[in-house]
Amino acid sequence: QVQLVESGGGLVQAGGSLRLSCAASGSIFSFNTMGWYRRAPGKQRELVAHISSGNKTEFADSVKGRFTIARDNAKNMVYLQMNSLKPEDTGVYYCAYHQGTVWGSSPLVWDYWGQGTQVTVSS
Repeated sequence: QVQLVESGGGLVQAGGSLRLSCAASGSIFSFNTMGWYRRAPGKQRELVAHISSGNKTEFADSVKGRFTIARDNAKNMVYLQMNSLKPEDTGVYYCAYHQGTVWGSSPLVWDYWGQGTQVTVSS
């Protein structure tokens, strides 16, 4: 079992920044991928970004150039730095963990999920 706990969400004005953190604990495999998804009101969960234990990253087109993802393997932490936020970035952001490599953006491949943290961007 792996437990994921997100933090750092909140309310921010358009153009502002937020940094999300996710702490993983439990049976962490050294070779894994951690990522962030979001669910906007009335929409399906979608990939934001993910990063492998070897620091290979993938981003949704909608956040490229604005968001960065990083991880600290020693602390089992993953971070999402969100800059130039837009109202359409509003949603619940979920941390996800997969034992191994992730290809593509489907949420079905992930093994564990956090409870989510709300991000609201006002216009």
